[in-house]
Amino acid sequence: MIGTKGDYGVRALIDLAMYGGDGPVQRAEIARRQHVPEAYLDHLLAQLRRAGLIRSTRGPSGGHELARDAKEITLLQVLETLEGSLAPLPCLEDHDGEGTVCAQQWVWREIYDDMRVRLGAVSLQNLADRERERLLQTALSYSI
Repeated sequence: MIGTKGDYGVRALIDLAMYGGDGPVQRAEIARRQHVPEAYLDHLLAQLRRAGLIRSTRGPSGGHELARDAKEITLLQVLETLEGSLAPLPCLEDHDGEGTVCAQQWVWREIYDDMRVRLGAVSLQNLADRERERLLQTALSYSI
């Protein structure tokens, strides 16, 4: 299960992809639009900055922006940065060959590998484009 860190962090990055074209976006704006507590968002932005996904600028016209093009950042990168391993069982992350064994390891390995491929194929740009479409549809269906 993806936790709050992953959910809020992805929301923040989508916001930066959508609104960061004209320069840094302030934390308070992201928090307001994405309904994320500002103090919690501050911790997530620091983690994303340390991972090299965003950069921050201090000062009155400062804020946060993507460190790379949104097409180059995958959902897999973001979730693994914020959540750690996404493996459903610890034995799937056994990199040292010590042989932690899972029952039916082959099926879990296939599921895990398929999930990583799918998440790696979704870019932040894809997510931002879908969010723009959703917002447009919401605005078009709104009536008084």
